[in-house]
Order: sequence, then structure tokens, then C-alpha cells
Amino acid sequence: MEKYEHKYGAEQIQVLEGLEAVRKRPGMYIGSVSVRGLHHLVYEIVDNSVDEALAGYCTEINVKIEPGNIICVKDNGRGIPVEIHPKTKISTAETVYTVLHAGGKFGGDSGYKVSGGLHGVGASVVNALSEWVEVTIERDGGKYQMRFERGKTVQPLKKVGDSDNTGTMVRFLADDTIFETTNYEYETLEERMREMAFLTKGLKITIEDLRGEEVKKGEFYFEGGLKSFVEFLNKNKEKLYPTPIYIEKKDGEVPTEIAIQYTSSYNESIYTFVNNINTIEGGTHLEGFKRALTKVFNDYARSHNILKEKDSNLQGEDIREGITAVISVKVKEPQFEGQTKTKLGNSNVTGIVQSLVSEALSTFLEENPSIAKTILEKCISASRAREAARKARELVRRKSALETTTLPGKLADCSEKDAQKCEVYIVEGDSAGGSAKQGRDRRFQAILPLWGKMLNVEKSRADKIYNNEKLQPVILAVGAGIGSDFDITKIRYGKVIIMADADVDGAHIRTLLLTFFFRYMRPLIENGNVYLAQPPLYKISKKGIKDIYCYSDEELEEALKEVGRENTGIQRYKGLGEMNPEQLWETTMNPESRILIKVTMEDARKADEIFTVLMGDDIEPRRKFIEANAKYVKNLDI
Repeated sequence: MEKYEHKYGAEQIQVLEGLEAVRKRPGMYIGSVSVRGLHHLVYEIVDNSVDEALAGYCTEINVKIEPGNIICVKDNGRGIPVEIHPKTKISTAETVYTVLHAGGKFGGDSGYKVSGGLHGVGASVVNALSEWVEVTIERDGGKYQMRFERGKTVQPLKKVGDSDNTGTMVRFLADDTIFETTNYEYETLEERMREMAFLTKGLKITIEDLRGEEVKKGEFYFEGGLKSFVEFLNKNKEKLYPTPIYIEKKDGEVPTEIAIQYTSSYNESIYTFVNNINTIEGGTHLEGFKRALTKVFNDYARSHNILKEKDSNLQGEDIREGITAVISVKVKEPQFEGQTKTKLGNSNVTGIVQSLVSEALSTFLEENPSIAKTILEKCISASRAREAARKARELVRRKSALETTTLPGKLADCSEKDAQKCEVYIVEGDSAGGSAKQGRDRRFQAILPLWGKMLNVEKSRADKIYNNEKLQPVILAVGAGIGSDFDITKIRYGKVIIMADADVDGAHIRTLLLTFFFRYMRPLIENGNVYLAQPPLYKISKKGIKDIYCYSDEELEEALKEVGRENTGIQRYKGLGEMNPEQLWETTMNPESRILIKVTMEDARKADEIFTVLMGDDIEPRRKFIEANAKYVKNLDI
């Protein structure tokens, strides 16, 4: 093996002292330096205040976004200890903000039984990644302040007055040399604050955005805890019974709180939390819940002769159809697994949750036979639909095996065999499909034309979806299966691009396809394989210059300022079919010049709610959503 001359000695080994490590590799501590990482700073400081609430000392948290994107978080907890720390020889408060892994969350005799956040590194990480941080503490009859700049102490903790109050106030400005943006999204923070209030029964959280002329404010306080959370999640769904089933155990090894409510939906919505951390990959608490749910409903159905002796047991997926549930457990020393460290691994939690749910749910069903019957009727209906879907799936598989090609007839495939280099355009309409087929690069671009309106999967069961002639071509083209059979490693194209007209019908088709991908091919979105093509809205033609394509009204105005309006032709594209193959390639398909919007999913719960509103049965929430968001829509030919 060829060797290269590079020095490799002690002087090449970097030792990053203290918070320098955080500034050098911020992604290791907060995930990214994008807008997502920026919001994470706020969550870390709020998590510290929530830990005080979990310990029983804090009842109110106030969050403000001040002008200039300064964040202020104030609580009425005990206040960070101010005495000199025995190991660091500086104040305990300064230690918490300048030393990694210093905080009240470590060790058996720590200040907290359970805690969330970054487990003791939150405050120091925020300090390291901020231009400045100011901390005001009230406790022990005094008022104290300290200040930091980019992680360095510029004003050590000092007493500035007397106070009969207790609590901590933190103000900070994120470092714009670290983050891609320092502009906070109020709605994102508001959503998180609402979630934290749901998860911490009896805690009042307010959030204010003071940056604009009109102050935005949210105030959240829920005595019902997770019961209120489930009611909020189901506000746009048809409920099978009015009040969520509520299970709570405050004491013991793993304090647990669970709320369950069934709806007429065909989808399963279960959200799990450990110490208020959203465990999006589930884990042992979810496993225990699912096991208990399946056993309890089957046992009840057998003992009450709803399932006959000859009938097969209901499967877990039958019993979970239409369920909305939130599971929150408090674990003293949580162990996390999974790629994103959001999967609970503590093995003892499975049995604890299973035992609690089995006992409480069995009692509830015995005491509420009419609700039990209603739920089981839905489960049995889901079981029949699953069997029909299985037969339809097998028919598709057999058909595929017998045919010489498993690809849909209208698909114009590409020659490249490496899936990661390939992309498929799902195109609205035959005319646009024809232009796309002629304009594409045949080596790596495939075209699948769709015609007519697709099935709304939000209102359909799996068996209908397998047999739908509009969806089958999409399923076969992607090539990775559907639902529980979906295997992301088998996709035939690294990019699945939805290309539809820039009008109301095109928006509807995009939403129908995204609903389908979210409900039945979710890993495709989670893995970042789904894109939206962005066709131009206008073409500017003028003698002596090359045609200019504009993708928004703002771009049009800028272009017209440059070329002038005199003797200038402006064409408004109403559909993809108005473009010839060369124009379609140049504007929408050429990797060198096209604009693609990547579909990402920051929050599965929020996405679930939006799809329910847009594509569900209830008209009123949809009307409100459209009215609230109409201001973002321009130039649609309605």
C-alpha cells in the first residue's frame, strides 16, 4: 500500500478544552446548525425549567422572542445554586454554564429524580453556541447576575440586590457565526411549548413573539395532561367515544401516564415520550403498550364470545387501527438506542408498562361494555380489510411474477441501473408526460404519467389501495412494496419527483400523492427521497436576449426591472403541457438549472394532523386551514 508523508505526533492531536469542543463540533451536541439546531437551544433552556417543574418546584415558565432574535426564558423554580462549587472553586451557577456535564442531573443523589434535555450539558452547550448569555438568579433572599460571551465568562456571578422571589431567567443571542440562520419560527416554538405543557400536568407555559408590530402570544396550561393532549390530537377526527381512556401511575420504579382514544380513522397515531423527550423511534415502553393492547382486546373478545372458537385472534395492527395514544414514562437513568438516540432501550420498562396497561385497560373494558363493543367492531372490520388487502397484495405479487415485466405500461424507464443515480418524475397528465418523455435525459430520468384524480388514501382502507388502478403504477414503479411490506432498500429510484401544474388541480394532486407516501411509504419521506418539481410561472421574451424563466412574482418583477417592460413578452404558464420538451428540460428537469423542493418531515405528529385536516372528512377544520393560509398562495387560477 502506498504511504503518504504526513506528520502524526503529539502536536497533531487536538485537545479541545471545555466549551471549545462544542464550538468546533456543534452538530455533535445539538444535531445541526440549521434552523432545527437553532430551536434546540431554546428547548435546552426550557428543559431545565421543566425539570424544576417535574421535581415539584416550578409552576410557570415564560418564553419570549425579543427583537433581534434574543431569547428570554424565565421560571419560578428554586433558582440555580449560587454557592462556590467544591470542585471547580467557582460559583455553582457559573460551573453549570461553563463546564460540560455539570448539572443537577448526574449521580444517584442528584437534584432531580428524572430529567430531560441533554442530560446535564444543555446550559453549557447553549452558552458555547451563543454570542452572549445573561443569567439572573433569585434565591436565598438575593438576586444574582452573570454574563458570558461565546462561552467565556465576562462577568462572574455577583449579587446585585435582594429578592424574596425564587427562579432563573436566561437571556441569550445565538451566534450567527455558528448557525445558518438566527431567525426563530414562532409557530415551531409554540408547538413545542404546547407539547411540554401537555406532558407536564399543571405547568403553565407562555410564549410571546415581540419582534413584529403585532405581538403573538400562546398560553398553555392543561390540568388533564395527556388526556388533554389526545383530545387536542383528535380535534379534527370523528371519535368513537367522547373521553379518552386515561391510565396513570405516579409512584413506583417507572411513573407512567397514558391516554387512549379511538377514532373512525384508518391510521394509527401513537406518540411516546421518556422524561418529556419525544422518542420518535419508540422503544421498550411502546413495546409493552402494544403487547398489552393486543392481549387485552383478544382476551376480552374471547371471554365475551365476540370472537368465536373458530375465529383467528386479532392482530396488533387490527387493534391499533384508528387509535390515538400518547405514552409518557419517567425513567431515572434512560438508555437510548437508534440512529437518532430517540429509542428507549431500558428492558425493565416493557414489563412495567405491559402490566399497568393490562390491568387498567381490562378494568375499563369490563366497566364500559358499550365502548368495548364499539372498539372491537372496528378491530374486526379492520381484520377483514387486512385479509382482503393480503389477498390483493398476493394477487399483485403473483401477477408480477407471471408477467415478463413488473413495470407499469405507461412508465418510460431509464437505462441506468444504480437506483441512487436514477430519478422518476410522476407527471400530471398525458400531454405533460409526453413532453417530459421527449425532453428528459433517458440515461437516468424515468417518466410516469398519471391521469385523472387519484384515490384519497386518508378515507380508504388498504384493500382499496392495493386494487386502485391509479396507485398501482406508482407502487410498481417505486418497487419497494407498500405499508408494512415497504423496504426502502428496494427502491428503484433515488429521487421520486412529483411534477404537477402550478394551479389548484396541481396542488390537489401533489397533496394526494404526499398523503399516499406519508401513510403507506413513510420511509421514502423520512429517507429524503421525495421531491416536488418547481415549474416556472412566467417566461419573458425580448428581442436580443435569451428567454428568462421566472418562478415567482418577485422574480418576474426583478427581471422586468433589468430588461425593461417595453417590447417585452410575458407568458404566464397555466400548465406543464404548455411547454415544449426543450423548455420543460431547461426549466424543470435539467439538474444544472432546475429547482427541486425536498420533502422533509420534522414532526410526524404535525404532519399527521395536517394530512387529517386537508384530506379527512371534516370540512370545518379544512375551511379554517385554508382561510389561515390563503395569504401564502399567489396567482392560482381559481
